[in-house]
Amino acid sequence: MRGSRRGRPPAAGAVRQRARAARRLARAALLATVSARCSPPSRPGPVAAAASIARVTETRVKVREAKPAPVSPPSHDDRVDRVFVIRPAPRWPHLDLAELWHYRELLLTFVWRDIKVRYKQSFLGFAWALLVPVFTATVYVVIFGKFAKFPNANIQYPILVFSGLLPMQYFTSALTLSSTSLVTNVNLVTKVYFPRVLLPIAGVLVPAVDFMIGLLVLLALMVRYSEWPTGPEFALAPVFLGLAFVTALGIGFLLSALNVRYRDVPYAIPVFLQVLPLLSGVPYAVNEIPQKWQWILSVNPMTTVVSGWRWAILSGPAPDPAKAAIGIAVAIGLLVAGLAFFRRSEPRFADTI
Repeated sequence: MRGSRRGRPPAAGAVRQRARAARRLARAALLATVSARCSPPSRPGPVAAAASIARVTETRVKVREAKPAPVSPPSHDDRVDRVFVIRPAPRWPHLDLAELWHYRELLLTFVWRDIKVRYKQSFLGFAWALLVPVFTATVYVVIFGKFAKFPNANIQYPILVFSGLLPMQYFTSALTLSSTSLVTNVNLVTKVYFPRVLLPIAGVLVPAVDFMIGLLVLLALMVRYSEWPTGPEFALAPVFLGLAFVTALGIGFLLSALNVRYRDVPYAIPVFLQVLPLLSGVPYAVNEIPQKWQWILSVNPMTTVVSGWRWAILSGPAPDPAKAAIGIAVAIGLLVAGLAFFRRSEPRFADTI
């Protein structure tokens, strides 16, 4: 009994052995079928089937080792870490107009953003664009008109002051915004590439909205005092506004680049802007002061702007062509010099801001 039990496998073991044998036969049959489809037909027979099964199950695959690629000595470029620097192509006068046109939508985005946030959290909003020049003109009329008796060139003094104060207010706002444009956008300057000149340009364009609103007060004063342009010089009014734009942009380029390195610029600008209206002929008629002082004041481009603007919209005294040429030349020189200094300092903005 013990011998027969030892020679007979247990029931569970026999089932597993039969299952393994069946799987081997099924695997061999499947391999034989695949081999028969892939090889030329042969005569059927048990010997051929067994041979095919043996051939498939004992197939030896010759593996060819790939020849190693010829090793070339490393080049100089592979041994040295290459650093790619993206910088704008040089242009004269350091301004690529095609690149600015390509980024025109970004410029409009900057302008629209600054316009929306300018009076966003103020109670009066855009009414400040009317109140600021009105209050300032009132102070000028009381101090310089009633007490000091400044010359007015036979023009009603309130409209004389306001007509000169309007482009001056635009210039002061444009200069302030453009000179601080890089510092107020430090996250963009240090993380994103775009032409940095867009920021000062946007700072000069934003106050144009306040200027257009202030024109409503000027029109009301012109109706009140019956002061209207009577000649073709009215068509030159945009030219003098363009001169104010060029002057503000040239100085803005220079001061914005300096403000990145020296943060004293925001403290010095208000001191300069407080005396600028007096040096530009806002509270008086420039043609009625001594000739010596007229030549000195002609170096200031805003003197040409104020006197030319009054001549264009009020038909007042025309500015002297020689003195106006000096102011225009100084404005163009400021634009070229400021832009050259800005573009030369531009590669260091992200590191020093």
